[in-house]
Order: sequence, then C-alpha cells, then structure tokens
Amino acid sequence: MCIRDRNDTIVYLIRHAETADETGIRNTHEDSQMINEKEILSVEGEEQAKRLSENVELKNLDVIWSSSYTRAKATAKYIANVNNLPFNFDDDLSERKLGNLKELREFMKDKNTSDPSQEQLLDRTFRTSDGESAEQTRERMNKFFDKILKEYEGKRIAVVSHGGSIKFFLLNWCVVNENVKLVYNKNTILNIKSPCLLKLTFRKNELINLEQID
Repeated sequence: MCIRDRNDTIVYLIRHAETADETGIRNTHEDSQMINEKEILSVEGEEQAKRLSENVELKNLDVIWSSSYTRAKATAKYIANVNNLPFNFDDDLSERKLGNLKELREFMKDKNTSDPSQEQLLDRTFRTSDGESAEQTRERMNKFFDKILKEYEGKRIAVVSHGGSIKFFLLNWCVVNENVKLVYNKNTILNIKSPCLLKLTFRKNELINLEQID
C-alpha cells in the first residue's frame, strides 16, 4: 500500500474516450496524420467522457493537460467543465505518428493482433519511413512528464493522451507479458482501453505507485 506524502504529485493519466474509428489502422492513405488528428468521439464516446468526468478521483484538480488531437480535447473538455478549469495542450502528448500506411500494413502482416501499438510493444524500434517508433514516442512523453513534475510538484494533474503513447510511456515501469499486456509490479495487468483512467503517484520525479481506477 502506498502511503502518500502531502508533497507527492498525483497524475491521472487518461486515454481518450471511444472514437468513431477504433480499427487501429485507418482505411485511407490520404494524409493519414490529418485523419488521426481530427478523429472525433463517437456518440458512446461522448457519454463515456461525461461519465469519466464524474469520477470522484477527478474532482478538485489543479491543472489539466491534453493532446491537441480532437478526440483528446473532447475528452478533456468534460473534465475541465466539472473542475471549472481551462485545459492546456502539448504536442508531446499526441499519439505516435503512424506514417506510411503501406509500410505499416506490411509490418502488421501475419501478426496475431490488428493493433500496431501492441506489436510495437514488442518491436520498439520499428517505425515507418515517416512515422515514430515506440521508443521515440516514449522519449517525448518522458520530456513532457519531466516538465510537469517539476512545475506542479504536490499538485493533482489530469493528462489526456492516447493508447499507443500511454503504453509506450508506461514501459518505463512495466513489462510486457506473453499476451502482450503491460504488467506493473509483477502482478497488476493494465488494460489501456478507451477510456482508461490510471493514477500515478510521484515523489519528486520517482513513481511510487501506479493503479488502474476504472
């Protein structure tokens, strides 16, 4: 059990709610990055985001950060409204760049899952010619967290990001099991679904506890 110090920083790391396209690889090649950035929440996703914002853990926040992608901002909006706070954007919270879809489909051929982020947990250096690897994504997520842990020490922070980016960031503390699931502290299996609410407790910049709330 984690005994909290009053100077500990609490980060609620959130994957956005369900989108209209949950297929992992988009069906169109034209400007896949723009499609990724502009993807909206589904009707159910809007309801999920509203219910998420009503979670008692997300009350009395000090600051809210979000990816600039449409689906993340739509999720953050509900949390901000409940807390009567504005929310901030940072591109380091964006989803990994998929890049060339032809190359991505070739990488995914004969894989056991249709989710590229799952496969990139196993092959962390793979990237398409104009995309990002898991390791590159993890590095920019680390840069964002280094910044906010210094700036908001002792505060309660909500951070809305994306499935791939969250998974790769959690590789700092988690291992990948035989089912390609993230495991924290040997026995806690994390499910990074849409939406997902994780509570990370930091003492200075050291993670001392991680738990899945939902």
